[in-house]
Amino acid sequence: MKTLRCDDSRVPRRLNEGSIARRRFLAAAGIAICGLPRPLLAEESPVKIDRVELFPVAYPTVGHFKFLSSPRGRSQRPAVIVKVTADNGVVGWGQSVPLPAWSYETLETSHIVLRDYLAPVLVGRDPLDIDGAHRALDRALAGSFSTGMPIARAGLDIALHDLEGRLTGKSLAQMLGQNSLPELTLSWTVNPPSLDAAEALVEDGLRRGYRHFNIKVAPDVDADVALARVVRRRIGDGFLWADANGGYEVAAALAAAPKLADAGVNVLEAPVKPNRLRGYQALKKLAAIPIYMDEGVVSPVELEEFIELGMLDGVAMKPSRCGGIAPARKQIELLVAKGLRWLGSGLTDPDISLAASLALYGAYRLEKPAALNGPQFLAFDILERPIEVVDGRSKIPTGPGLGIDVDEDKLRELVARSPRVG
Repeated sequence: MKTLRCDDSRVPRRLNEGSIARRRFLAAAGIAICGLPRPLLAEESPVKIDRVELFPVAYPTVGHFKFLSSPRGRSQRPAVIVKVTADNGVVGWGQSVPLPAWSYETLETSHIVLRDYLAPVLVGRDPLDIDGAHRALDRALAGSFSTGMPIARAGLDIALHDLEGRLTGKSLAQMLGQNSLPELTLSWTVNPPSLDAAEALVEDGLRRGYRHFNIKVAPDVDADVALARVVRRRIGDGFLWADANGGYEVAAALAAAPKLADAGVNVLEAPVKPNRLRGYQALKKLAAIPIYMDEGVVSPVELEEFIELGMLDGVAMKPSRCGGIAPARKQIELLVAKGLRWLGSGLTDPDISLAASLALYGAYRLEKPAALNGPQFLAFDILERPIEVVDGRSKIPTGPGLGIDVDEDKLRELVARSPRVG
């Protein structure tokens, strides 16, 4: 029987030197390691998951992005970094990226759920059985309308995919049976505090080589149309994507859709809250602009239902929101089978989650620019070789798993500068 203790073995290898220093670090950081006894079954792989380590952190930010402001007025990007270690010493890295402006999941609740409910059920399991891991996670935390705590759960899924790739020597694309693109074109986010600031934000993106833009809209239709016109005038024939984050009422969304289309917007994402099913049906029937869902699509189950109900033209995909790579892959394949479209997006993902999104979108050969704005708004990374964006394009990391390596010295620095989470 494999057993893990909640003790200081949770520190990365480079940190695990000197008992006094180690204990001081743990006391300051509030890091948790998760494990519960579980019998090993004879028919399973000889390699097992030995432990899961959790590092709650807050990445510093740059620029203005309304979703990154905390209740205390600080701008930061919270995340729980996940380290899954097999009993042969091989490590996989993942990341959960909760944010209360987007979801009911917070850094504190994600950390607790990962520590006390989700991570323990993975200990002793075959790390190559990711589908089985998801079934175990379903049993550990029941869902409601959809998957329970999907953002927290995504960190474990990403780490398992990274671990599988390192154990098998395969990249994520190879694990998925795909031939990856070498790089992806990205989209620049325009979220000005006022319309007067829009021109400067667009100019900043253009100066950095971006040619495609996404704008945050809702609830003011007139202001949104004016913003769309400003951006369209500056970017020529670039792809322009409006994201309302469910911020319109149904009547306002129906009024906004044709106006945004006339202003040059190519697609409208999440115009109303996801429980406004008839609103989505009406918007789809109006056919003024392609309607993409985001909020409300977590598992492939509701996506299939929403497709059959005639609610959408496509989905703005976010593996960090829908429980990880495995469910995101199923959603992409379902959309393709149904003749619908998908866009690649994110939750202002830091390094590890960003690498997972790039790898997934590259594997499925994303055609449109990806709204992955972590490099735009985040001011820190923990990778040995940071992901770089040049002229609005990002190379997809190559190598086993996610193709990245975590610098544990950087991780220690980020933990030390982050607020403590108990």
